[in-house]
Amino acid sequence: MNLFKSVQPDARESYHFEDPACFPRIERLVFTHLINMNPNFERDIVYLCIGTDRATGDCLGPIVGTRLLSMSPRFHVYGSLENPVHAVNLVKTIQEIKATHVNPLIAAIDASLGNTKRIGYINVKSGGLKPGTALNKDLPVVGDFHISAVVNVAGFLEQMVLQNTRLFLVYRMAEIIYRSLYTAHFNFEDTKKPGLTPGAKGRLPLADRLNRRG
Repeated sequence: MNLFKSVQPDARESYHFEDPACFPRIERLVFTHLINMNPNFERDIVYLCIGTDRATGDCLGPIVGTRLLSMSPRFHVYGSLENPVHAVNLVKTIQEIKATHVNPLIAAIDASLGNTKRIGYINVKSGGLKPGTALNKDLPVVGDFHISAVVNVAGFLEQMVLQNTRLFLVYRMAEIIYRSLYTAHFNFEDTKKPGLTPGAKGRLPLADRLNRRG
């Protein structure tokens, strides 16, 4: 299990999945990170989706990875329901990413545990996350920026908590995250086109994005 304990996030970077503004705000935050961290388009963008389908509370990352791969094979995605990235193979996967991609810009996606009031919130933060903290696992910090989703409460019997987390909640948050990543990625790609200012024209509505696969 690669859950980490969630700290109190900046309100501007944390939105509840039921908030109608959640998707556009998360998408905008991801887009901004991509532009700021890869202004010259020289870095490979890698989506590292951490977790396992052996526990419903920890399958958020693999669901996001699976959805991204189903939308476009062009994405550099590590971690899916078929090939999860978890505590056992995380270090090896990081080594593979660094050996395969040029100065990779890694967006890490993982579930997290937090206090009761934070359940259902999706957080976007600069810098890496340290998977496994909530389960006392010593794993490396990973990611240039990361997205976490608070799926359940921390503090007591975390393994059992993960096993008893509602899949509906996890799936709903995973859907918002994958749509945000997908839309932000192609809006970022559009800024390569001559005459477009980053973040200005060329940003397509979600419906157009989701219809433009491949």
